[in-house]
Amino acid sequence: MGASSTLPRRLLGRELNALREAAGITMDEAKKAISVGKQTIWRMETGQPVRLRLIDVERLCQVYGADDAKIAVLLGLAEEAQSKGWWNAFDDAIPQDFNLFVGLEQSAQRLTSYQPLLVPGLLQTVEYRREVLWSEFPNMDTSEVERRIELSQHRKVRLADTENPIQLSIIADELALCRPIGGPEVMATQIRHLLEFGTLENISIRLVPKSVGMHIGMITNNFVLMEFPPHPRAHLTEPPIVFVQGYTGGLYLEKESEVAIYRDACTRLQRIVLAENDSRTVMTHILKELTR
Repeated sequence: MGASSTLPRRLLGRELNALREAAGITMDEAKKAISVGKQTIWRMETGQPVRLRLIDVERLCQVYGADDAKIAVLLGLAEEAQSKGWWNAFDDAIPQDFNLFVGLEQSAQRLTSYQPLLVPGLLQTVEYRREVLWSEFPNMDTSEVERRIELSQHRKVRLADTENPIQLSIIADELALCRPIGGPEVMATQIRHLLEFGTLENISIRLVPKSVGMHIGMITNNFVLMEFPPHPRAHLTEPPIVFVQGYTGGLYLEKESEVAIYRDACTRLQRIVLAENDSRTVMTHILKELTR
């Protein structure tokens, strides 16, 4: 499952929740079994960061009536969940609601990202990212800005990882690339960056042309569809998640019906975007205009 602790923690939580409910045991009864607060049981079951003791996981499984084989599987997940991902070293630079996103992003097998107004974070250059941060947080200390930029650079590593590359499908708006964020020079460097990464086999960048009128993306706004690798035990495979980012925080959509709506939005967007080669042609033209 890789180095990320996010997926095993979420999988463990979902399994514990299913066992408890199947046994007809309340959270109040569960908390008494391992002498913790109700909040701890909730955090365990929802995959939130929490101190996991193997003895507590085993005790809950026994109380819930799990057999030895099931207990062994869940203890294995608990051990995996105790490992830390590289991003834990950046706790001081990651907003609380974004910590989960980074963990899921690093665990994902495929990301489909729609961004109508900005270049997606994974493909932002340092200068472009700095401009975005200063615009959002004009009073942020310079050291914190640079720390967040360092984090963003670490997030890019899997893009060019030859052993475990992430499959990244970007749908962006042509108009977003025409806006000289940071000035023409910064934007020109950003477009060159997109053209370079767009040559990688695992990355697809396609543009919604500015000639398109009203379309579904103007209603959905930006979102990221995350899909995860299959688990050896099929029922433990993490289902797809949609992350919708807002100004005051992010929203994680996990219900099948919600994910289906965004899958449909992806399909509708795919019908209006330019082909990859045509998108490269448009980006090259914008680059020439910026460097005149």
